[in-house]
Amino acid sequence: MLAHPTESQPMTLQTEFEFTLPRGFVDAEGNVHRQGAMRLATAMDEIAPMRDARVRNNQAYLVIILLSRVITNLGDLRDVNTGVIENLFSADLAFLQDFYRRINETGSSMAEVACPNCGHQFEIDAGHMGG
Repeated sequence: MLAHPTESQPMTLQTEFEFTLPRGFVDAEGNVHRQGAMRLATAMDEIAPMRDARVRNNQAYLVIILLSRVITNLGDLRDVNTGVIENLFSADLAFLQDFYRRINETGSSMAEVACPNCGHQFEIDAGHMGG
């Protein structure tokens, strides 16, 4: 989201967004990692996976490489590589795909929702809908 600049403060663009996975990544020691951060994708993030043989062999692998490039951290993990993304629960993978789409299309993790009972509309942070 673009901030409104003041005379002494230039306009800034939020480029990283926090999220909470619905299930969480379980590492080899059994630790569950749910909180993480994702940065906005660059053009190279979307182009580079097309050079990868795994994507040429299976187009579905594109999302694995793409997410491994833009997730900056996940719990205590600082290296979120394709092996981590491959081992996410399907609910977490679906959540991250939606989150990626939301922040890269709108520049915000906020989503407008309506109360099912009264119809009142309000905004929530979609990054924390998983937890």
